[in-house]
Amino acid sequence: MLKAPAFAHSLTILTGVFYLILYLLAVLSRDAFRFLFNAQFLGADVASLLPQQPTVGGFVGTFVAILVVVWVFGYAWAWLYNRMSASK
Repeated sequence: MLKAPAFAHSLTILTGVFYLILYLLAVLSRDAFRFLFNAQFLGADVASLLPQQPTVGGFVGTFVAILVVVWVFGYAWAWLYNRMSASK
């Protein structure tokens, strides 16, 4: 049995840390960021669709939106897992 809030919190923390790492990489080494980001999409040049210069407002807005969505998704995932594992 998963504790839904704990699962949602842990998934949100890991996602937030990953987002911060990608953001720092985008600021410090744009080429390394482009390589890593595009590698997630089998080499398609998806990074070219992103703004050339990351802004603080864009960073904060995206960061908050990602964390909220991941927390809700993580909670729903744990809830669904618990419901399905209890139905045996």
